[in-house]
Amino acid sequence: MLSAFLPGSVGLTRIEPDCEAALPKDALWLDLLDPTPADEKRLEASFGINIPTREEMREIESSNRLYEDAGALFMTATVVTKLDSDLPESTQITFILAGARLITVRYVDPLPFRRFIAYAERHITNCNSGAAIFAGLLESIINRIADVLERAGGELDSESSGIFAHTTPGRRRSASRDFRGVLERLGQNGEVLSKSRESLVSLGRLLAFAQQQPANHFAQDVRGRFRMLSRDVLAMSDHVSYLGNKVQFLLEATLGMVNIEQNAIIKIFSVAAVVFLPPTLVASVFGMNFRYMPELDWRGGYPFALVLMVFSAVLPYLWFKRKGWL
Repeated sequence: MLSAFLPGSVGLTRIEPDCEAALPKDALWLDLLDPTPADEKRLEASFGINIPTREEMREIESSNRLYEDAGALFMTATVVTKLDSDLPESTQITFILAGARLITVRYVDPLPFRRFIAYAERHITNCNSGAAIFAGLLESIINRIADVLERAGGELDSESSGIFAHTTPGRRRSASRDFRGVLERLGQNGEVLSKSRESLVSLGRLLAFAQQQPANHFAQDVRGRFRMLSRDVLAMSDHVSYLGNKVQFLLEATLGMVNIEQNAIIKIFSVAAVVFLPPTLVASVFGMNFRYMPELDWRGGYPFALVLMVFSAVLPYLWFKRKGWL
């Protein structure tokens, strides 16, 4: 789908040019969402540029992602999407700055683009050129990543409080703790942080490339926005590293708690075996049925054996309790 954004009295006006009509000359932004070959040919014929294919956009070499061709700047960034789902994904978005126009090629519709389009329809001052729109889109993407990192940090704090929850003396920790759920949530946060780190690295390279371009591509105010975004990306990259280390620490702590719970269960079985061992021994002795046994004719033998078995079971239990092993 090809959308064209034209300057209006209040903000950008979005239209979808007819397949037979020529592209509007005053369009500041042409957005290709899941483009068809026909859409790509229209743009290539109108601006004399080659629209990169989806396979070319996935190339990781800088020469295939950040370059100049026919006077136009081609900049491809990896952007993390579906951050509100359990399976975030990384996708590539290409920004083409051809003169005063911005062309975007994308195969997903992430939330930052929808937010920026809604903003641009009401604010023409900050969207008066292709370069300004490009800077605004980058700001929206980076702000979205910042929101996700803030949410992930809050979830990790909550998980940390649950893992290291204090229990009062004499009160056992709840046996119904869902460590499997904790591991799944930590794994999901780790995946989000990994995708966010990849996106930040890509955006950092893109911003560095943009700032190295001559002044005819970007005005001074746009360059100032790029410098601010570069600082934000650097700070967020450090924060992602911190959160990644925290995820690793919580994973190790959770596995340690799982081992503690398993050891506690094994300890209970061990104590139970020790408690029932003496009564079993007593029952084995008095359960022998040799022909000549003096206890066979003893009237008090049966109650004595029962009392002895109970006593031999209670005594180890009280000893373990006194030692604090239970």
